[in-house]
Amino acid sequence: MNNSRMTNLESEDVLRILQILKEYPEMTQRDLSRIVGISLGKVNFILKAMIHKGLVKAHNFKKSSNKKVYIYMLTPSGIEEKARITYRFLKKRFRNMNSWKNRFDC
Repeated sequence: MNNSRMTNLESEDVLRILQILKEYPEMTQRDLSRIVGISLGKVNFILKAMIHKGLVKAHNFKKSSNKKVYIYMLTPSGIEEKARITYRFLKKRFRNMNSWKNRFDC
């Protein structure tokens, strides 16, 4: 996996997908796309990167004649990474909030 793909796993979209999959592992890529507000292709790219990195496992749980349906389970390392991304995201937001607040302090 190249570094740009790893960097993409730091985004707010990745955090939102991890949060949703933790609660709703049966969520389809199309539903994730709609809920997160990103393209289906980007959801597919992020999921493939997370699977490659070992954060998520895709299990086939239902087959039909037209398509396969997957359940996306967070791995233990996926749960840890979700916590790390959440921490970095909140730290960045807090830092931005403080810099904004300091501009208006007299």
